[in-house]
Amino acid sequence: MTTEPPPSNLMLDLDALTAATGEQPDRQAAWRFIRAFARDWGRSPLTGADGHAPAGLDAAQARLGLPLPVALRDAYQLLGRRSDLTDNQDSLLAPESLYVDADRGVLVFRVENQSCAYWGIRVTDLDQDDPPVVVRADLVRPTADDWAAWLGRVSVAFVEIVLSEALCADEDLMGWVTPDGPDLPEDIAATFRRLPLPEYPISQQPGSRWYAHDEIILRDDRGTAMFRARTEAAFDRFDGEDEDDEEG
Repeated sequence: MTTEPPPSNLMLDLDALTAATGEQPDRQAAWRFIRAFARDWGRSPLTGADGHAPAGLDAAQARLGLPLPVALRDAYQLLGRRSDLTDNQDSLLAPESLYVDADRGVLVFRVENQSCAYWGIRVTDLDQDDPPVVVRADLVRPTADDWAAWLGRVSVAFVEIVLSEALCADEDLMGWVTPDGPDLPEDIAATFRRLPLPEYPISQQPGSRWYAHDEIILRDDRGTAMFRARTEAAFDRFDGEDEDDEEG
């Protein structure tokens, strides 16, 4: 029998996140989640000036000779210029920098900060409104089709991007948890709420999961976990509890 974690101040729109990732996915719910997250965790709420203009995306389509999926256009128009939500660790490419990996047939829209990984959409999927996203590590086989499945929809991928980039948004509010094995420490597993995002590979390891509790978000990469607090008070509470557990 499983028990729900006790209530806590998550400061996350879980209803929107659940709708965005459910069996009947609601793309607009992903954007609602991101708007709420920007308001509560970002430097400021999203405004009309935070996205790219449709004309710039039209120009990118014309240059590439390929359509941009509706969800990708939505994301760029919503938050494409908000570096605090998209570019703290890795980089969301500007419309004029989008390019196609011609050998593998993938439209690339995001690059790891040391060019060690890339995220994109297969050209054969560009006619879908909200297509799957694939990821590739910068391996030594330059012509191999080493792109792998990442997340099943662009809209959900941008939710993940915003959450992951938030981990690195403020060094004073971030930290690491290093459990002895692949599972989270029991106190975190008992009190944190698992977020309704599917498991997905990161750093070439499968099974990353998201949790939240009391103004803390945490990504568990199955062996190490990175967390970010929304406020200094939340960081001090969590960091202090973690130190007490280690001493005990």
